[in-house]
Amino acid sequence: MALLELHNVTKRFGGLTALDSVDIKVEKGEIVGLIGPNGAGKTTLFANIAGYQKPEVGKIIFKGKDITGMPTHKIAHMGMARTFQVVKPFSDMNVLENVMVGALMRRPKVKDAHKKAMEVLEFVGLSEKADFLGKELTVANKKRLELARTLATEPELLLLDEVMAGLNPTEVQAAVELVHSIHKQGITLLVIEHVMEVIMPISDRVAVLNYGKKIADSLPKEVVDNPEVIKAYLGDDAVEDGGAYNVGN
Repeated sequence: MALLELHNVTKRFGGLTALDSVDIKVEKGEIVGLIGPNGAGKTTLFANIAGYQKPEVGKIIFKGKDITGMPTHKIAHMGMARTFQVVKPFSDMNVLENVMVGALMRRPKVKDAHKKAMEVLEFVGLSEKADFLGKELTVANKKRLELARTLATEPELLLLDEVMAGLNPTEVQAAVELVHSIHKQGITLLVIEHVMEVIMPISDRVAVLNYGKKIADSLPKEVVDNPEVIKAYLGDDAVEDGGAYNVGN
């Protein structure tokens, strides 16, 4: 049984179909990349999986249980967490307090939550900034703080929404290493990312959305050579030209 299963998930906003009969499975222990052009429906898919939105049609199964439309806090308690494209730490709380917010979900005693939060800050490389206010951090460290807050909830499945966005090459490499470290902790990952040279090497499989439809779901190498994916990113001319290509270019 897959850890996460999406069956025929459809989400509409008025006359716009943001997700159109999407089927995706994520097996325990996998890193699955989720890519697609801007507006393809990737973040909307995350919102539906994590309970921030409810699909009009379809089912979302997590750990064998139908969680379609379940409140976000209940889904979180089941072992799912997500990050957001726009990172918004609690600006007037320090880094440690931000992470304790996540830790308190599993560990209601403040002493236990404090200990867990410090362990997570050490893991993500922010322990020396525990007393900094959230708003004082760089973009890269705000993203690490967001990761720390989600990890403090002790998830089995982590949804990462463009954790590399806005980072310089050195910061991207550090973020990739952190993602690998998270995976080594036994956490399953579903990752939205626009940096193709990053997402392809780290993923076991890559699913591709375009205009709300899943157009590919396979090994990274096969996705890169898929004519539908080439067309979605580069247009019909690129398909006619044939040959190797890089969807990130």
